[in-house]
Amino acid sequence: MLTTEQYFSSDLSQKDLDKAFNTIKQEKDLKEIGYYSLPDNQEKLIEKLYKLKNKVYKKYIKNIVVIGIGGSSLGTKAVSSLLKNKTTSCAPNLIFIENSDPIALNEATKDLKLEASLFVVISKSGSTIETISVFKYVISLFKKPIEDLTKNFVVITDRESALDKFAKEVEIKAYYLYPNVGGRFSVLSAVGLLPLVLAGFDIKKLLSGASKLCNDFFEKKEDRHNMMEKAYFYAKNRDEQNINVLFAYATEFDEFVKWYVQLWAESLGKISPSNGKVGLTPIGIIGSVDQHSFLQLIMEGPKDKTVTFIKVNDFEQNIKIPHIEIPHLEGTNFVNGKSFKELINAQCDSTLEGVRNAGVNTDLITLNKLDEYHIGYLIYYYEMLTSLAGYFLDVNTYDQPGVEVGKKILKTKF
Repeated sequence: MLTTEQYFSSDLSQKDLDKAFNTIKQEKDLKEIGYYSLPDNQEKLIEKLYKLKNKVYKKYIKNIVVIGIGGSSLGTKAVSSLLKNKTTSCAPNLIFIENSDPIALNEATKDLKLEASLFVVISKSGSTIETISVFKYVISLFKKPIEDLTKNFVVITDRESALDKFAKEVEIKAYYLYPNVGGRFSVLSAVGLLPLVLAGFDIKKLLSGASKLCNDFFEKKEDRHNMMEKAYFYAKNRDEQNINVLFAYATEFDEFVKWYVQLWAESLGKISPSNGKVGLTPIGIIGSVDQHSFLQLIMEGPKDKTVTFIKVNDFEQNIKIPHIEIPHLEGTNFVNGKSFKELINAQCDSTLEGVRNAGVNTDLITLNKLDEYHIGYLIYYYEMLTSLAGYFLDVNTYDQPGVEVGKKILKTKF
């Protein structure tokens, strides 16, 4: 399971705790915010997705090509990266085409064959400029009318969006987002579940892990207290410590910390209408790599940061450091015979201790292992933590007015 240790305390009163809980529970119960319902209310979608998987595998599809950006791809990339050791040799490759960068676009598409690929076009609004532009380009590669390509495309969008209307007209299969689910909270919806199940991952276990966290929070008072104290601490101390660093000790977390940055920044990077204070800034780094770079700033730079460490108990790999003695390198022999798992986790513990001793507020999240169940739990943990932080910061967690400004300006450039 996932465990947390917090090396800071808050003065959150029972009254404020109850008020925050009741607000979040109301969001869930009234279905104002749809992501709360995703772990336990998608049985029909799951059945459809496994049927689609059977069809795809019978066609010997080699590539699942996700065309989407931001919330339409980051969460899926995070999960697939964390679970990359769980795939089988017969599972299709997951390919992500996100940006309008022409070099990356050419590299991603140059070897794609229509008959060996299923293209998943994802846009909640149905008109995301990067996504639709890439969609047009991919269509052009095959030099056929779109009506002849439809069996190799599916779309994921909101009902009655422009993309949905187009898909219906040319008979492309459409899957829909659960109501009131924003893009950055959508990884446990069709947005993430469809590509992930086709890539061979167990989406039922993914949702089961999320469901466990959901039930722990809403049904067991003692299991939600730490999350609420953590969110309250961030909000209360935002004037002095408005940067949260997620320091994850495993290379597999590289895409996860990018998803966290989007989730945190787009949800909390706002000015509170009630007090004019700004929200929180996220930074994602990887251990032990960034011990040799960003750690210096944490240790001796401005004390404007909190740091959350993540480590994994069991990597399910028992690779050891050989008993080899190299002349002039005898100072490294103290780890000979130890496993790399022991090394990276000792590095995490040592760095955490050093950061704490430097006067930086820290907390630790420990996962038993990297599998669908634990990743589902972790994804939902961070979504819930974001909602709680938004409540205590007094911002609208679910809008993104700053993002919309640039989209409007873009239309004046052409």
